[in-house]
Amino acid sequence: MNFGGNAALDLAEKRTEEEREAAIAAASRALRTPGTMECEDCGNNIARERRIALPSATRCIVCQTKFEKARR
Repeated sequence: MNFGGNAALDLAEKRTEEEREAAIAAASRALRTPGTMECEDCGNNIARERRIALPSATRCIVCQTKFEKARR
């Protein structure tokens, strides 16, 4: 029997879980970081409603939408 394949699969699963946990931790830290009054992309003011809804916002809604579409 070849158990080497199982060890490789276990290692891959462990790394995937570690990466997932790191991504969750990074997102959590980002949400706790205060945002800005001005959009980091266009420099316009971020709407008060957006800053209330998402205090960590660094982009206006227009630029955030463009940013998310570009990442797809």
